[in-house]
Order: sequence, then C-alpha cells, then structure tokens
Amino acid sequence: MSKRLTWFLGALLSVFFVGTAMAEDYKIGFVNTEKLFREAALAKRAQQKLEKEFSGRDADLQKLSKRVQALQTTLDNEGGTMAEGARRDKERELANLSRDLQRQQRDFREELNLRRNDELGNLQERANKVIQEIAEAEKYDLILQEPVVYASKRIDITDKVIKALDASK
Repeated sequence: MSKRLTWFLGALLSVFFVGTAMAEDYKIGFVNTEKLFREAALAKRAQQKLEKEFSGRDADLQKLSKRVQALQTTLDNEGGTMAEGARRDKERELANLSRDLQRQQRDFREELNLRRNDELGNLQERANKVIQEIAEAEKYDLILQEPVVYASKRIDITDKVIKALDASK
C-alpha cells in the first residue's frame, strides 16, 4: 500500500510540475468589461448621447408625474367636500392620466433600453476589434472577458484596451 501511495504522490507532483512548466509558455490576458464600459471615453460619450437624446422625454414624464401627484393630492384633500359629479370627473381624469403615464413610462424604458443596447453593442464590437489587435500585436494566446471568477492584476489588460479604444476614436 505504501508503494502505491508513493507512486501516486510522485505522479501527482510530476503532473503538477509539468502543468506549471507548460502554463508558463502561454500568454493570457483578461479584460474587465464592466470597467471598460464605465471608463472608456467612447462609453462615456455614448452615455451622454443617450442622456441628451432622452432628456426631453424624461422631463415630459416628470411633468406628467407631478400632474398626477397633484391631482391625487387634490382628491385626497378635497375629495370629501367636492360635489359627487366633480369628484367622479377628477377620479376619471386621474385614472386616465395615470394610465397614460404608465404607458409613456413603459414606452420610454423600452426605447431607452433598445438604444442603450445598440450603443453598447457598437462599443462591444469596437472593443473586440481593439482587443484582437492587442492580442495579435503582443502575441497573446488567450484573452478572457467576464464572467471570470478570478483574474490577477498581472494579466488584466483592461486599462491597455481602454487607452487603445480611446486612441482609435
């Protein structure tokens, strides 16, 4: 039994050392996509473009929301003293405005998400080209993107990709 255990441990150690020696022959890199999307100038410009594009509609939604809140407050405070017909009219108006607000908010979110996904897709495409160029120029064997459980700072090339992406404009 002792000879088998010794042989097994010897085999295990040799596999470990051979695996370690082979791993040193590979050049591996890692790109933190979240950081890339947060810090790259191209990503910041895309975010500003979206904010500019949707700011008017967002302001309109805020106004409509305030109008709904004001009408709700009026009904809460004065609804008991209002004439039955006037109160019903206000309740109907509130229901219509609330329904309109919800529809507009849903449409706004859908369009914003579509545009955001479009912008992020364009950014991802450009980032992938830059990553591929870096990989070929610096002779990387493998570059990983998230989700990765762990990547050391030694193989993290995210800042290099951000700089190259910002330079490519």
